Amino acid sequence: MRLPRRPRLLVPVAITLVVIVIIFFVFAGIFTDWLWFDSVGYTSVFSTMLVTQLLLFVFGALLMGGIVGGNILIAFRSRPLFGIGMFGGSAQGADRYRAALDPHRKMIFIVGLAVLGLFTGSSTAGQWKTWLLFVNGTPFEKVDPLFKMDISFFMFTYPFIRMVLNFLFTAVIISIIAAAIVHYLYGGFRLNSPGLHATRAARVHLSVLVGLFVLLKAVAYWVDRYGLVFSDRGKVFGASYTDVNAVLPAKSILAIIALICAVLFFAGVVRPGGMLPGVGLGLLVLSAVLVGGVYPVLVEQFQVKPNQQSKERTFIDANIKATRDAYGVASAEVAPYSAKTQGTQQEIQSEVSTIPGVRLLDPTVLPPTYEQLQQIKGYYQFPEQLDVDRYTIDGVSRDTVVAVREIGKAPDSNWINDHLVYTHGFGFVASPGSKTDTQGKPDFLVKDIPPTGGLGQFEPRIYFGEHSPDYSIVGGANKELDYPEQSNNGSGQVNNTYAGKGGVPIGNYFTRMLYAAKYSETNLLLSSSINDKSRILYNRDPRSRVQQVAPFLTLDGDPYPAIVDGRIQWIVDGYTMSEDYPYSERRSFGDMTRDTSTDRFLTPQQPRDQINYIRNSVKATVDAYDGTVTLYSWDDNDPLLKTWEKAFGNVIQPKSKIPAQLMDHLRYPEDLFKVQRDILGQYHVKNADAFYGGQDFWKVPEDPASSKTKQPPYYVTLRMPNETDPRFSLTTTMVPNNRDNLAAFMAVDATAGADAKIRILQLPSDTTIPGPKQAQNAFDTKAASVLNDLRIGGTTETLNGNLLTLPFGGGLLYVQPVYVQPKVQNSARYPTLFRVLVSFGNDVGIGNTLKDALDQIFGQGAQTPANPTTPDQPQTPEVSTDLMAAYNNVQKAYDDGQKAIKGGDFTAYGAAQKRLEEALKQLHSALEKQKAVTPSASPSASPSVTPTPDPSAAAAASPSPTASPAPSS
Repeated sequence: MRLPRRPRLLVPVAITLVVIVIIFFVFAGIFTDWLWFDSVGYTSVFSTMLVTQLLLFVFGALLMGGIVGGNILIAFRSRPLFGIGMFGGSAQGADRYRAALDPHRKMIFIVGLAVLGLFTGSSTAGQWKTWLLFVNGTPFEKVDPLFKMDISFFMFTYPFIRMVLNFLFTAVIISIIAAAIVHYLYGGFRLNSPGLHATRAARVHLSVLVGLFVLLKAVAYWVDRYGLVFSDRGKVFGASYTDVNAVLPAKSILAIIALICAVLFFAGVVRPGGMLPGVGLGLLVLSAVLVGGVYPVLVEQFQVKPNQQSKERTFIDANIKATRDAYGVASAEVAPYSAKTQGTQQEIQSEVSTIPGVRLLDPTVLPPTYEQLQQIKGYYQFPEQLDVDRYTIDGVSRDTVVAVREIGKAPDSNWINDHLVYTHGFGFVASPGSKTDTQGKPDFLVKDIPPTGGLGQFEPRIYFGEHSPDYSIVGGANKELDYPEQSNNGSGQVNNTYAGKGGVPIGNYFTRMLYAAKYSETNLLLSSSINDKSRILYNRDPRSRVQQVAPFLTLDGDPYPAIVDGRIQWIVDGYTMSEDYPYSERRSFGDMTRDTSTDRFLTPQQPRDQINYIRNSVKATVDAYDGTVTLYSWDDNDPLLKTWEKAFGNVIQPKSKIPAQLMDHLRYPEDLFKVQRDILGQYHVKNADAFYGGQDFWKVPEDPASSKTKQPPYYVTLRMPNETDPRFSLTTTMVPNNRDNLAAFMAVDATAGADAKIRILQLPSDTTIPGPKQAQNAFDTKAASVLNDLRIGGTTETLNGNLLTLPFGGGLLYVQPVYVQPKVQNSARYPTLFRVLVSFGNDVGIGNTLKDALDQIFGQGAQTPANPTTPDQPQTPEVSTDLMAAYNNVQKAYDDGQKAIKGGDFTAYGAAQKRLEEALKQLHSALEKQKAVTPSASPSASPSVTPTPDPSAAAAASPSPTASPAPSS
């Protein structure tokens, strides 16, 4: 008899269990987030965000529920007692709906308001940044040119007012719809012929609601006036002639008309009939069409377009000034530069001190080389793009290509290996950007495991990096793989137990249960390797960690590692951005920063796209060993940063706290420079009339390596004209619109502070200096025969490195390294530096070294070999024809032997071995002749082809195609 009751009892039990599980998972997510923030010392950020969002959620949900629910109750309580048929005619439709809904009206009312409150609260909570900016706004102490109000009003107050108006509009519209439905269901009005029939209560209620809507519209019209500084109607962004002389007065008139219309709707409360509301509605619609729509169009068509240049001059000028200020390029210095196409010996000698330090190692080409030479074990990995920094070596600051050796995929992937054994990378790898060994390989300053001390001693373990596992359990009883160690049988490893302070303690069983829920992993509960000393590391990517503790920043897409005070620190540039700077040009951040490097390596998508204000306001560091995140103020004058500092307290340390060694590695950020060069393509023009004509606009050239994307900027040490010392700089070139010749060269001192000045060398409009694409075409044409001769037997292929542009000898010099690698696709191939191409004017030089290439253009002795202020470069003599022929014979004999042995033809193999022996003797003889011709060459300058002692050894080790004469840079 009790069986039928069981299903009814199981339903609430099941629902209760589901609710408990959901609540537990939500709690696990929130509490583990708090534990993470506590582990990095930024709980104030978490509490500020959580409390702000929670209060906005509750306030938004209650306010929306109160407004809509109150109007529903008013409509229900003012229903007629005998609504059925009171207006005559049939009311069967409404009666049917009411009969179906009335028994459940309380449930429908509560559930409906709960759902509405949930959506509204979530939407309001999502506006937490707008609220914090509003309540903590800092004055800019600058005013806009139209309303003469402080910029902070448009940056902080105006967005908040628009948010409030949108909320109230939504609440009133939903209230009108909900009240109308209730009035209809309970007989407040009927849609009967010959028209609408309503009770006085329904008419008064709906008239008040519509009147409130129109009143809000009047306020919105008035507020819209301030939004004209963001207009895109005119020639440029910001208020135009039509906006100021037609739309602005129209908005004021419409605000007054809407206010009158609201009064007419309120008058419907005391005066029956629909005449006054009808008149008000008609007046509002008519005025919106005529005053708000037609009049501005007429002004634009008949006053502005025939005289646009003169009419818009004042507004273009305002746009230019605001844009240059908002993007931080107001101080950019443009200097005319009549670049020469022919240099004299004396002029070249004056530039000698900068040339040996030119970076020839391309960080986008070399990752396979680093991987093959320094990966050590297959479970380590290097990034897809290396980084360029500078280090002081032997008292000289040198461009250095750097990377860290991070942990990759475990050889035998399982939960223990993935999360308890292979927990961290090991080591830092660095090589001078201007120097290679005799085979064209990087001449590493720091390499191997354990790392050599070329840059001093440091903690080499990488627990926090760009490619770290999603989470690892460290410390406690488990022994992590630290690094491989060679033993008698060629295998072995050194183990380690993490002793840092990073991560969240996970010894508590309750904490383990929370993380088991977070990662849906029962092994976190069952593993005996986890004890009271264990810690869990997660959110390990440097950008992710900084973004968590500084959610108000937009981060640069390229963090880079540096050795600072014996630790590997990731350096991340943080930007404060906005799209609400009046009159400043709005553009897509993604479009401005997109180039070959971002397309090739898929730089993380930035969360905020349209911007018209940016500052590099924060420098952040992440310790690669313990994950410590430190934020340093970089632009103390940024009002937006000051506002966020008010909101989040003292989470950002002052600039004065930056350690001296860290300061040596801070650089001008690449994404900011990309944005600024995009803006300066137009906004280097300060004259409004010239800007209107647009004939002097520039664009970023296409990358010669890819005709569809922009050329990236390059870090390189150079000396600008009229400067005495070379500086580590970030550089780019610009070309005219629709042309490929060079229009300008742009550089910024990458070691300077937040006020670093951009310098632009502007070439004459009739210049004959080739642009990057033209220079690449010249290289491809004049170097084709030489490079084809170097592709020995079709077994190798060449790769073009970054095309650098340098002010040199009164002109502009193009320098491009060329790399060679085996043509056969295999995992072991990697590029090595092979030749250096140089272009000055219309002259092209192709050399084993940069000096050789320069000598071809400027004559012998263009560069002094010995320079105490610059890194030495190994000199490689030209390879003789006899030596190249001998090498080819060695290669052919070896290839024939390999082919014969694979086919089982031992007779042919024996003949090939005899030819190989003879070819090796010829090679040895050719090498002796080469040495006799170049007696002053150092041992390191000899060609990289060396004789193999005997045929058997030659058979065991093939001469690599990349072992052809590959000079150092």
